[in-house]
Amino acid sequence: MDLVELSFEQQQVAAAPLHPSVYLEGPAGSGKTTAGVRRLRFLLDQCVPGEQILILVPQRSLGLPYAGALADPHLPPGGLPSILTFGGLVKRMVALYWPLIAEEAGFAHPGRQPVFLTMETAQFYMGTLVEPLLFEGYFDSLRMERNRLFSQILDNLNKAAVVGFQHTELAERLKAAWSGSATQLRVYDQMQDCANRFRAYCLEHNLLDFSLQVEIFTRRLAHHPLCSAYLSSHIRHLIYDNVEEDVPVAHDLVGEWLPRLDSALLISDKDAGFRAFLGADPAGAEQLKECCGRVFTFSGSYVTPPLMQRFETVLANRLASRPADPPEPELRILLQVRQGRFYPDMIAKVCAEVADLVRSGECPPGEIAILSPYLSDSLRFAIQNQLKSRGIPSRSNRPSRSLMAEPATRSLLTLAKLAHPEWGYRPGEEDLRSALFFCIEDLDYLRAALLTQMRYSVAKGNLVKYADAPPDYQQRIGYRNGELFDRLVDWITEYRQNPAPTLDLFLARLFGEVLSQPGFAFHRRYDQAEITARVIESVQKFRRGWVPAPDRPDISPAQQYVEVMEKGLLAATYLPGWEEELEDAVRLMPAHTFLMENRPAQVQFWLDVGSYGWWQRLYQPLTQPHVLTRRWPHDQRWTDVHEYRANQEHLARLVRGLVRRCSGEVRLYAVGVNEGGSEERGPLLLALQGLLRQMLAAEVQHG
Repeated sequence: MDLVELSFEQQQVAAAPLHPSVYLEGPAGSGKTTAGVRRLRFLLDQCVPGEQILILVPQRSLGLPYAGALADPHLPPGGLPSILTFGGLVKRMVALYWPLIAEEAGFAHPGRQPVFLTMETAQFYMGTLVEPLLFEGYFDSLRMERNRLFSQILDNLNKAAVVGFQHTELAERLKAAWSGSATQLRVYDQMQDCANRFRAYCLEHNLLDFSLQVEIFTRRLAHHPLCSAYLSSHIRHLIYDNVEEDVPVAHDLVGEWLPRLDSALLISDKDAGFRAFLGADPAGAEQLKECCGRVFTFSGSYVTPPLMQRFETVLANRLASRPADPPEPELRILLQVRQGRFYPDMIAKVCAEVADLVRSGECPPGEIAILSPYLSDSLRFAIQNQLKSRGIPSRSNRPSRSLMAEPATRSLLTLAKLAHPEWGYRPGEEDLRSALFFCIEDLDYLRAALLTQMRYSVAKGNLVKYADAPPDYQQRIGYRNGELFDRLVDWITEYRQNPAPTLDLFLARLFGEVLSQPGFAFHRRYDQAEITARVIESVQKFRRGWVPAPDRPDISPAQQYVEVMEKGLLAATYLPGWEEELEDAVRLMPAHTFLMENRPAQVQFWLDVGSYGWWQRLYQPLTQPHVLTRRWPHDQRWTDVHEYRANQEHLARLVRGLVRRCSGEVRLYAVGVNEGGSEERGPLLLALQGLLRQMLAAEVQHG
């Protein structure tokens, strides 16, 4: 965007003098990031060396507008600015200065290179340590999936690191705030023991999870003379966007930087803080405002029309129990909640309305967002199938969705077992049937079952070629299906003679030489190609960070990977490919994911507004995101009153964030019976119905 296209306020921010530091705040959609992007271009036009500019964002997706600006071929020559999260900066510094701090930090092998753990490899090592303890009675009062249990312990370690207290204080803080049954206190002690064991294991084996990286940087590196001098010389200009979504120790660091920077622009969203469950600290962002010499406040919206802004105000006031005048008549259409008896009814109505919007030309698919508090596999599958049957493209972002939940992943691992008989794993008939059904394009499930029954021996783990079957059997399968099956069998047979040294190389060859070829289901299926790429990346990261277990020295990384994936000990959770997912397709995702994507939609569909999922936080018996903060007094109990107030504030913040990212209208849907078969009347539905009753009463009163 050229400077002349900006508003006067945006021009002031973009072309502000380098001194003093600038703090910019305002609601979502008020043009703050646009001003930030233009500020970046202004600095480059002023011959500021690009390599001296740091663009800091709390989440990778929030840096996309800046990455787009840096792709402009008309940029001045020179180096490029860095776009980093706080975690990315920490990892760079720890890797660079590892020899300085390895021994001091307590690592058993300071002369060796460290292994940086990903989210999934950290969960794997946590699982190997905690699993034996489960058989001793640890967490016996809890009923939850193991990977969620392990991830909550890791989340506690991360909270301690980003808030800035010792990880050994976790149980003490949680117990001090607990006001329920004494049984939970034992759970917190067991969690603390697991966290301590994991930290000791990491120090023993030179493993660096996120929490340990942050602790090393904040307590040992950030103020080390060499590291401090390096950062001072390489970072002279800072653009820090979405400050309110970042963690306290990041705010501490930036607060220390501000006096010595040549320029700084800090950008904050009002009424945000959607990453609070990950440690975001909006109050800390407010404190940074006091360190800046100039403060700009944007108002209004370039996204949300006036009627939608009024809708946001009246709904947020209702949720906050603030007295207000009855909504004006024009809001009636936005307050209408479309009712369905069962989930399939709601899904059918939503998909039909999406189809009408697209076919009429009123709204392209990329401007439509279907949002829910949670996105189950069944809901995702049902909506995407119905949209696909109508010829409407869709994409789904659910960062918590495991790769193992994808049929492509399960099929790839099943074929990997077949190709590696030395592992000792034998795919079951059901696994192979599903893999054949998924991988061969026109093979139906019954023929896949017949092929499995007649051409596969579970005991030997071998496939027999279709061409060797009797003619009547071949006719039942179909010659085209049989030919593709035989190509797969021949490839596996040949591969066994000269296997690849690693699992990721096997998967790359399998995809490139077989599954991506015509006749197979991965051919021209870019979504399946992306999943395959993520599985390969997952295997590579696991292999690089793998340490052999003392009790199983002969097991290979590939065997271990397959084993833990199937046990559910490895989450294999990936951030979505934000950069690649900007195509014109309907967005189907949880509401929080939509907010952090930070791209508006013309039409939003809010599903199941009666669900308590819009209001209450996830069940997390091993952690408490509100207690593990700097803002919570250590000697205060967390009560139902606090929980209710926090949930109300969360819902109001969520509603504001969604409406401020809507340029057209919000369509609301409720169901009489939810996915679990029960009826829900959550606070969001009650607030909407209360507003509608208030409006109707005012209309009757005024005749």
